[in-house]
Amino acid sequence: MDIAELQRRLVPFCQARYQREVRVFDVHTMPGHAGFSYGFSVGLGDRTPGDSDTPRAARSESVESWFIRLPPPNVNWRGTADVLRQVEALNALAGTTVPHCSVRWSGDDLQWFGCPYFVVPKLDGDVLRVGPGEWAAQLSDGDLLHMGRQVMTALAGIHKVDSAKAPYLGDPVPFKEDVERWDRFYQRAADPECLARVPDCRRRLLETLPADAPVGIFHGDFQTSNLFFAEPRPGSPPRLLAVIDWELTGIGATLNDVGWICTFSDRDAWASGAGERPMFLDPETLMALYVEAYGDPLPDLNWFRALAAYKFAIITGFNLSLHRRGKRVDPSWEATRNSMTPLIDRALELLG
Repeated sequence: MDIAELQRRLVPFCQARYQREVRVFDVHTMPGHAGFSYGFSVGLGDRTPGDSDTPRAARSESVESWFIRLPPPNVNWRGTADVLRQVEALNALAGTTVPHCSVRWSGDDLQWFGCPYFVVPKLDGDVLRVGPGEWAAQLSDGDLLHMGRQVMTALAGIHKVDSAKAPYLGDPVPFKEDVERWDRFYQRAADPECLARVPDCRRRLLETLPADAPVGIFHGDFQTSNLFFAEPRPGSPPRLLAVIDWELTGIGATLNDVGWICTFSDRDAWASGAGERPMFLDPETLMALYVEAYGDPLPDLNWFRALAAYKFAIITGFNLSLHRRGKRVDPSWEATRNSMTPLIDRALELLG
């Protein structure tokens, strides 16, 4: 949907929601979502009784800004393209201390946008950026640790939510399926020589499936780019405003989220040299913060770190194949390719 069409559709939608005349403006594509997430603002002319004849220009106008999420174009509305799954997870967080965007409006009525949708308030701030020259790279170790505690406390809070509050997310994903579901992507990966040890890693993961690990609502892509912070203020660490982008949410092994963020901060899992991956806190610190926040006994977290490294190595090979075949062009996968073998090696090391 192009911007002009969306703006046309937003006007009657917002008029119906606000039950008044509104002005919709500043409709724009949000970065990082392939053109199906948008920001927009709504101008509300402030009126008082008896001022109905006051010209618009003479009246003050309050403005509210929003973020709308629509499914990707030309796909079936299921799985990651079912935006109402995200609504289910976000609504389950209502009343908790987990920083999140509260859903203002959502629905599957097609009259407005021709597809399901949800709308949340637009936040002021930025996702956690730790690369050279980026905003979080300038922070002190103490500030980063404080941010890490906020992040892992939020994650523990997500995992403590009763999954019965989110029945739309379906049945729990079995632990075994968490391993085996990647087989078809492995078979279609580019540069299979970089994944030569995948069969060994797969076997070890299945041989060591954790027993009695917690099951609940998981985020599915818990990493720095999905952690939205307020702008830093002098003298205080940045505040976590929301865990965002819930496309991959579901019910299953919650500790997969811990393994995921740890893997993206594990220097031993990634190729060194040019284009070295920027890191947040080290895995040991992240795990300690999570264990402290979660409170209850947990199994060995290294299995979940190994699974995360295994998954991302295969994901890289698959996305590299899509890129080279022109199906989903993204040259960054050529650089990430260098970490396919280190990721599998690290997974096997963590499995012992």
